[in-house]
Amino acid sequence: MSQKPIVTRPKSLKARTAGPEADLGFSWGPMNSVLLGLGVAVLVVGYMSLSKGSLTLAPVLLVSGYCVLIPASLLVRGTEAASGE
Repeated sequence: MSQKPIVTRPKSLKARTAGPEADLGFSWGPMNSVLLGLGVAVLVVGYMSLSKGSLTLAPVLLVSGYCVLIPASLLVRGTEAASGE
């Protein structure tokens, strides 16, 4: 007659922190999606031109994609009052 060991499972993190969730003001809208898609497209074109040997166009495209378009897609706020959830 062997007894089964008592297994205690930890409560989930969500159950422990069931307090109200703070709204950080982040919302994802269609403009964010367009900017992100444009940024990815510019990166693809930049890497393609880099593989072809362009030493002027490729860095300009890559820097504008990584430093302008993708951060802009994360930072631009929509005019809607709806939350991002």
